[in-house]
Amino acid sequence: MNQLKRHSKKVLTAIVGGFVTLVGLILVPYPGPGWLIVFGGLAILATEFEFASRMLKYTKGKYDEWIDWLKRQNIFVKISALVLTGLVVAASVYLLNGFGIINAVLSLNQDWLVSPLFR
Repeated sequence: MNQLKRHSKKVLTAIVGGFVTLVGLILVPYPGPGWLIVFGGLAILATEFEFASRMLKYTKGKYDEWIDWLKRQNIFVKISALVLTGLVVAASVYLLNGFGIINAVLSLNQDWLVSPLFR
């Protein structure tokens, strides 16, 4: 019975931690707590899996390195990173038909706003 309980806990931790990590990864390019959610998901996984503990430490280190590097850059590089992030967000909203929904709700009749994935 103890082994079944332990195995069930490990499976549940894998499902919940994996889901939280995946949601965080999806949210990374968007304004908000994407990386915080990724770190939370990895922390959940790290309670049962050693690989997740190593990945959490590695990922946090790389994130800190990226932030430190970006802080040292000139304004052009900082603005370029911001614009690139904005383009990723706009492209994903377009592909997920966010603009198509607004088009339909506001009756704009602009077919180019509808994602090719939803035609």
